Amino acid sequence: MQKNRFKKTIRNIHLWLGLASGLVVFIIAITGCLYAFQEEIQNLTQEYRFVEKQNSPFMAPSQLEQIARKEFPDKQLHAIKYNGSEKSAEAIFYHYEPTYYYIVYLNPYSGKVLEKSNMEEGFFRFILDGHFYLWLPDAIGQTVCASATLIFVLMLITGLILWYPKNKKAAKQRFWFRWKEGIQWKRKNYDLHNITGFYVMLIALIFAVTGLVWGFQWFGYSYYTAIGGEKSLIYVDPVSKKEAAIIAVHKPLDKVWMLMQKEYPNAESIEVHPPETDTASIAANANLDKGTYWKTDYRYFDQYTLKEKEVNHIFGKLKNATTSDTLMRMNYDIHTGAILGLPGKIFAFLISLLIASLPITGFLIWYGRRNKKTPN
Repeated sequence: MQKNRFKKTIRNIHLWLGLASGLVVFIIAITGCLYAFQEEIQNLTQEYRFVEKQNSPFMAPSQLEQIARKEFPDKQLHAIKYNGSEKSAEAIFYHYEPTYYYIVYLNPYSGKVLEKSNMEEGFFRFILDGHFYLWLPDAIGQTVCASATLIFVLMLITGLILWYPKNKKAAKQRFWFRWKEGIQWKRKNYDLHNITGFYVMLIALIFAVTGLVWGFQWFGYSYYTAIGGEKSLIYVDPVSKKEAAIIAVHKPLDKVWMLMQKEYPNAESIEVHPPETDTASIAANANLDKGTYWKTDYRYFDQYTLKEKEVNHIFGKLKNATTSDTLMRMNYDIHTGAILGLPGKIFAFLISLLIASLPITGFLIWYGRRNKKTPN
């Protein structure tokens, strides 16, 4: 009797949480599906991302900087990014408030402007805004999406309790579809919800947790601390000391870039950041792995002396990263499936599609029971 009462309580919790969050969970999951292959699709459809390989050196960052600034003279240049010998370089103009995000694509050999893109527009930006913010104002949308994701975690837990079979006979229908001829659609829908939910549960939990790391600051810190993290999760640019006695290095951005080229000859991309103030350092990073971000080495140099600065947050050198730091660095690549390459993205796409089906099948179960025909 007590066991039945407990299951009834769990069923009610599962039901009302599902009705409250189902639409948001569906949108988050389906937009995740649509965004999964955005890089591959853009590479196929945007020819300006590529250049013909030449037997000549790249233009220096200071040269590309001069060309790019002419395109957006009133915007803040965030970084110059080199993507290898067969891809265009990117001059990234980014600012948080007021928010803007533009990229000028340049031929790294000649400096020719290939394209100017507003990264706040376009199909994939629309999809990403839905995934992160539900197309609401950022502060509101992020809270709504994160709250729905947190509810989804509770849904997975309560769903597992409801799924757990009471005996061996019931277990046979919890692991696979055993549909006999003439079985009603309601039973099929119930099995779709139950069995699909069980098989996607673990991956769905990973997606939810990695999403919550961005959704709620308190969750990100709690998760990082729980896995043994001790550093800051906030990116802070080390300070450069402007002293009159120091003779500043000539073209420091170019020298940092040359240093990065020398130390990372096989890097997939190298990015250098012009200092935004007279006390900011020159940030640089080298991504060592195609298709992921977690192996990126982040370096910082005094803009006047080029003396290297160490940092106390997770965005430093990979060799200095602890296991917990590495897991946090991997968060995006795990969330998108990119950690396993293209097969991982395909897997993430399929799982996201199945997750999107759960609110639909769950709603149909509720609707079918609520509108059950009574015999005359």
